[in-house]
Amino acid sequence: MRAPDFVEIEVARRPGELITYNHAALVSALGGTDPACVAVETDGLSRALITAYRRPPLENLRYARPEDLVMDADGYITVGRHHDGAPARMRLYEPGSGAQRGALFGTTGAGKSRALQLVLAAEKRSRIVSWLSDLKGGQSVPEARGQVDWRATTEQDAMMMLRAGLCLVMVRTERYARLGRSYFVIGDPDPLVSIRIDEANRLLQEGSVYRDEAAFLIKEIGRLGRSVGVGISIAAQAGHIEELGGSDTLRSMLKEGDVVLLRWSSNMMAALVSDGLLPLGADLVPIPRRSGPPVLRSRFDRTGNEVPGTSTAGQAYLLGSPRPTALMRFFRVGSPVPVPGLDPAIVDLYGPGEPARLEAASVDHVGPAYAARGGPVTVHDTAAAFAVAEGLEDAGVDPASAAYLAGPGLTPPGPAPAPTDPATPTLDPTAPGAGLMPPPSKGKGAPSTRSRILAALADGPLNKHDLQAKVNADGGRQVRNIAPTLSEMKAHGELEQPERGLWALPAAPSDD
Repeated sequence: MRAPDFVEIEVARRPGELITYNHAALVSALGGTDPACVAVETDGLSRALITAYRRPPLENLRYARPEDLVMDADGYITVGRHHDGAPARMRLYEPGSGAQRGALFGTTGAGKSRALQLVLAAEKRSRIVSWLSDLKGGQSVPEARGQVDWRATTEQDAMMMLRAGLCLVMVRTERYARLGRSYFVIGDPDPLVSIRIDEANRLLQEGSVYRDEAAFLIKEIGRLGRSVGVGISIAAQAGHIEELGGSDTLRSMLKEGDVVLLRWSSNMMAALVSDGLLPLGADLVPIPRRSGPPVLRSRFDRTGNEVPGTSTAGQAYLLGSPRPTALMRFFRVGSPVPVPGLDPAIVDLYGPGEPARLEAASVDHVGPAYAARGGPVTVHDTAAAFAVAEGLEDAGVDPASAAYLAGPGLTPPGPAPAPTDPATPTLDPTAPGAGLMPPPSKGKGAPSTRSRILAALADGPLNKHDLQAKVNADGGRQVRNIAPTLSEMKAHGELEQPERGLWALPAAPSDD
């Protein structure tokens, strides 16, 4: 009689006691030799299912098919299989609520880029408007070129995309308020929009000139965009959440979002638990770099034909799903062997035709960056940007915020401006970081936020919260968020941080 291919064991502890276990010890106790053949799924409390397989259950998974990638009525796509063969599904849209927010984490070689390709192909086939920032210079998912509505490959372009995303959220919010609508319905009248930032750590890590502004924009889009159909997700190889703009930013966006965890590092796992993105009682079986039983070889018994095992790229946990502790694997994507240039199998997965585009009602309101997507923002765009700012003001956005969101280097058209202070940097729209500082208010003679910050710091260093309070107490227009301006002023050498959390004017040069 042939032995079964798997054995399933249900275990439980007494009320008041939690399930904890050591995976290696469990495999040994079951008489196994390959950790990949034992899957454990817990409820985070006192119950668990242990499944022991004859062979690794996720070793040979089929390739993705077009029918997997068409979103169903509940907003789900099928991205792979769980260890027990059940479909592994990700949610791109929640009826009655709106767009999703989330993150895709994984170490190098864990399969992050292929998983992202799968989701982007699903968005195209499901007629979702995809905005993608591939911050590896376009190399991470090159097949997405021409398959998404907006593709950015530099940090500056990514910042313009994020600005346009928040601008879109504001415009849709005002339009939906007039309609008396508090939720989003796909196609009635607008399409679902998905903003994805790949290699997000390049924007959000400590030392990035865009860190504060990018973190603010991502958080605001995640907080406000759901009910108007604008979702946002990041993909990163971060080892710790603090490397991604600070834990507060990610906590607020991801606690109720969809987090996908591919192969991780130990400090990443610790951060997920401590930041509340993984339940304290939930244990995840570690994903090794390669599957196969560990083998000890004596120096007297080496054949020279060592088998390294098979890659586990694509294995993951869907932490936002109903089965967060069930190991799954993404369907295979692309050609079985490397190919020069674009992979035709991945291009075919996207399907024929043009990608879904942003609704016409919002195109004129999201700034020149959207109109110029795929190319540089040129000088003549400033007039269009000013018109966008006026449109945002008509929609109820305060002038300073409207100008900030509208476009690079925006100033009202009219007489030539007065000569600038020699210490004030000239903004080159083509330079890194250009145009990312909020411009002065449109009010006649109103001081800029920049000059108000400089005046507030004249008496000595302040933390961000005290500085914003002092600026808002000077009788000028209220500043909603001072962080983007501080970040840009620091990048241009106008401010410094003598210690963490404090902002100050640059120290005067020594006479020595």
